[in-house]
Amino acid sequence: MAEDEQRPKLRRENVPMPKQKPEERKHNFNEVALGYSAEQAVAEAERCLQCPNPQCINGCPVEIEIPTFIKLLKERRFDEAIRELKKKNSLPAICGRVCPQEEQCQQQCVMGKASDPVSIGRLERFLADWEIERGVEIQTSNKPTGKKVAVIGAGPAGLTAAADLAKLGHEVVIFEALHKPGGVLVYGIPEFRLPKRIVAAESDYVTKLGATIKTSSLIGRLFTIPELLRKGFDAVFIGTGAGLPRFLGIPGENLGGIYSANEFLIRVNLMKSYKFPIYDTPIRIGKKVAVVGAGNVAMDTARSALRLGAQQVHIVYRRSREEMPARAEEIENAEEEGIIFKLLTNPIKFFGNDKGWVKQMECIKMDLGEPDESGRRRPIPIEGSEFLIDVDTVIIAVGRTPNPIIQLTTTGLETTKVGTVVIDEGTGKTSLEGVYAGGDIVTGEATVISAMGAGKKAARSIHDYLMNK
Repeated sequence: MAEDEQRPKLRRENVPMPKQKPEERKHNFNEVALGYSAEQAVAEAERCLQCPNPQCINGCPVEIEIPTFIKLLKERRFDEAIRELKKKNSLPAICGRVCPQEEQCQQQCVMGKASDPVSIGRLERFLADWEIERGVEIQTSNKPTGKKVAVIGAGPAGLTAAADLAKLGHEVVIFEALHKPGGVLVYGIPEFRLPKRIVAAESDYVTKLGATIKTSSLIGRLFTIPELLRKGFDAVFIGTGAGLPRFLGIPGENLGGIYSANEFLIRVNLMKSYKFPIYDTPIRIGKKVAVVGAGNVAMDTARSALRLGAQQVHIVYRRSREEMPARAEEIENAEEEGIIFKLLTNPIKFFGNDKGWVKQMECIKMDLGEPDESGRRRPIPIEGSEFLIDVDTVIIAVGRTPNPIIQLTTTGLETTKVGTVVIDEGTGKTSLEGVYAGGDIVTGEATVISAMGAGKKAARSIHDYLMNK
């Protein structure tokens, strides 16, 4: 019998991820995607071709040896598989949920050329959840180097940098401005997409590696970066993200009932509106909600508003569906739940009632011209196409920029005109000796996994700097 005839036929379609039904999940904040069972995970792992020259690794910002951990998973050696995975990624349960794998590792998967790519992210999530259920084991035992590093911000960039530096034997202290670690992972992503217990478990793992997390510690007020260096820290990593909301700058934007997505999601996530009435959080949701924007934050915001009691939720976006920056999976989930997409539409003015609350939004229809600097087709207003939408809540989700407190309190730190920190792309080094940066504070608002990749790169450079200083 020919060798090809002896091989079992590979499944062309990926193993579907079980999910809550839309008619049920839109009334609760429980996680939508339910995760693979062991049998489903093994079946999906069996689709991996184990390429001799795997391209999937090239698409991973944190450099995971993807075929290796998938092979171990396929053989049901789950404990070895998660250890292999965590050699490079200290936050796999988070990545498996919110990383855009379809644009990174899975886009490079050879299986994807003729069928569905291997669901790498779902396999990563399965292993991470399997380990969390059984108790996380710490594998590192590096000797202390005697060097001390301050990490500013306990978001994805900061947690990744801290974990890698702790594994290398450095003493690491993370300063987090909020009352719990996680940064955008806890204040910006709702429970139904990334449960708080998962972020807490991953943060706890970083502390078990040896890092210390000090919450409610706002650097720039408690200490400045120069003061940290004078207090005995040998290096500093800035990973404070982009938490300053952007607005449209149009008439009526200061009316009651108009939120930034930042404020809205913080109220939902950190002030626990999603647990009403156990937590009677002050947040007002009307019957007709409009969310301006079409990224992942806009999808999170619209779907949260629906769960908080809105009868009708619109996504208002000035480009077409093809240009929407949100993940396809999140757009699909939003549509299944009944979110209404009003595309090629741009708000130009808000109108309020006699009590100062928003009641209507004037919009104009758009057409698409040539691509702009973002690579997407530029929206052009259609003259005379103005129309009104009745709304009683509006949430602006058009991006975030870095909070300027670090930049304003750190003399000599080079920044751009939009407030991002200038670094050497290869190392993460800033204009100051011993000070490194990465994540959204450098790039502006981007993905969780890109921030993690920046934290990993900076940790490597900080280690070289400390060992050769």
